[in-house]
This record gives sequence, C-alpha cells and structure tokens, in this order.
Amino acid sequence: MKRFGFMLAAAVCCAALYAGCAKGGDDVKIGFVGPLSGDVAVYGVDCLNGARLAVDEVNASGGVLGKQIVLVAEDDEGNPEKTVNVYTLLTTRDGIGLMIGSLTSGCTIAITSKAQDQGVLLIAPAATNPKVTDAGDYIFRACFIDPFQGTVGGLFAARDLGSRRAAVIFDNGNDYSVGLKDNFVLAFAGNGGALVGEEAYITGDKDFNAQITKIRSVNPDVVYIPDYYSTVALIAKQLRAQGVDTPIVGADGWDGLTENAGDEVLNGFYSNHYAADSDNPRVVAFVSGYKAKYGGSVPTSFGALGYDSVYLMRDAIAAAGGTDAAAVKTALAATDGDYMTGRYTFDAHRDPIKSAVIVELAKGEDGKLVTRYKTTVNP
Repeated sequence: MKRFGFMLAAAVCCAALYAGCAKGGDDVKIGFVGPLSGDVAVYGVDCLNGARLAVDEVNASGGVLGKQIVLVAEDDEGNPEKTVNVYTLLTTRDGIGLMIGSLTSGCTIAITSKAQDQGVLLIAPAATNPKVTDAGDYIFRACFIDPFQGTVGGLFAARDLGSRRAAVIFDNGNDYSVGLKDNFVLAFAGNGGALVGEEAYITGDKDFNAQITKIRSVNPDVVYIPDYYSTVALIAKQLRAQGVDTPIVGADGWDGLTENAGDEVLNGFYSNHYAADSDNPRVVAFVSGYKAKYGGSVPTSFGALGYDSVYLMRDAIAAAGGTDAAAVKTALAATDGDYMTGRYTFDAHRDPIKSAVIVELAKGEDGKLVTRYKTTVNP
C-alpha cells in the first residue's frame, strides 16, 4: 500500500493545483470525476495520474489550439450520489462542458442523463456496462464493454486454456459482475465448454467458503470470477485454501491485484485494455513516462485509459477548432486513429471498436506479483 499512498497524495495535491489554475480564461478546461478515495480508489488515482501525464505531454508540445489544458479533478469516492454532487460542482462552479469520468459504471450512469440534457461531452474511461452510453450522443467511452469482456474470457478459457468444465462465482447484485458472467457462460458453451457450477454471493460478503465447497465438489478445470480486485483476492485465497488450484479467469476489475494480493492469484488471467509489458512503442513510451513521474509505479489499465481519454479529447477539440461541446462530440464520433491502448473508431453507440488483451498474473524477478502479456483477442 506504500505505492497507493504516494499516488493518492500526488493525485489529490495535483487536483487542488489544477483547480486553482483553472481560474484563467485562456486555458482549455477539462473536468475529471473519479474515486480518489474509498474502496476502489486505486482505479481513480491511476486514471487521474494517466490523464495528468497526457496533459503534461500535450501542454509541453504547445497545448491544443495554442492553449494549455487544465484538468480540474474532483473525488466522488466511488459513490454515485457524490458523483452527481461533484459533476454539478464542475459544471456550475467551473463552467466545464468537457469531462472525463467517472470510473465505475454505477457512478458514471448516475451523471450521463444530466450530461446529455445539459450538452456536456462526457468520455467514460473505464465504465464497461453497455447502458453507460444509452443516455445519448454526448456520452462516449474509451473502454470496451462488458459483453465483449465476458465473451473474451469465455473464448480464452475454452480455446487457449483448453478448459471444458467451468464454474463461476459472481456478485448477484452487481451489474458488472452479472453481465460478465452471462457472456462468459455463452462464449464458453459456444466453444465446447460446459458450465458445471454457478454460485452467487452478495455485495460486501467476505466469506465464500460455502460457495467454494460446492464449486470444489463439481471439479471444474477453470473458475471465472467477474468482480473487483479486493473481492477477487478474498475469493482466490479461499479457493486455494480449499484445494481448488485450477486456473482462474476474470476481467479488468482485477487491475490492482498485483498490489493487493499474493500467490493465491497465480495461475490467474484476465481481460484488459492494455499490457504494460508490450513492446508497442506507444506503450513503451507511456509506461516509461508514467514510471518516471510516479516513483517507478507501473500503470494499470485505468492509467492507460485516462491517458487515452485526454488524447481523444485533445484531438477532437483540435478537429472541431474549439471547445464547443456539440462540435467536439461530432469530431469525436469521427475518430479513426491509433492511440496508446489501440486503434479507435466508435460504433453507433459511441463504444470503441478495439482489441482486448489477456494478461497473466505471475512472479517478477524480485518475487513480487506482475502482469505479463498473454494474448490478444480481436472483436
């Protein structure tokens, strides 16, 4: 948690600094909403740090339309009610019409209708629920959606791991978890696999031993765990303690496990938006710049998506010739270019058409957990 404390302090400090700078009239202001504290703060902190790195790069190269970008950041603590509050603060106090955020789907959906009604252009970096963009044409996202992630997980388990008997353990009260589970099951079954166990739990549960006992009894050769890193770490530890040593598979909510889990997540794989160990020159430059700026920390996919969100916004502003949100959204919809996490075009729902990667949790040379690129799955 030493890394997290350093990054949180840096993010909060710079959020305050940027808010102070935003009073100038010659800057391009972009709002940022995300969890800089709370249970999923690692997502928001990494995303803000990635966005700040992109802003620094853009400004160092002359900005956009001859103006410097100022990122005005607010903490929603991963709470939808607070997301609404800070969104309102940014749009009223700062007059912001271009925004990045929030991180989780529930928080983002809490503000999409407001943004649409008020003509505020919103890029959701990592909100993967398909409903996020339903509010209208001012809402975009930088990440792929849950059905695609679940499908990727099912294909990987069946084709790459050669699994034939899958069990799933999921949060029945979380749309993210349920959506991933449903699409994993469909893809796995469609590629020769069989679902032999399906166990549900309730958000906030800490003891999963009853569900795991049932999973162990059906002898699966893969277990799919579609949840966020803190819960996944608990489930994995209890799985291994009961002797379930099969591969475990998940989705982008696993980002953060390298800092918050141990050997129990080895033989674990998850779909993600990029791989930090890629040899792609854009990725190499991003990871190098991030590590130099943030004390050697390796960016998660949330940092990568925050970074790309700024560049997507920058390019749309440049193409629009100004910051009018209606013009910027038209330019953004026409995006067709290479960014750090892949080549972006947007479909009719303003969801990106892009690849997903599978990364593996492994031990680094220093004995610490790392992620390693495993394979790429195309849409």
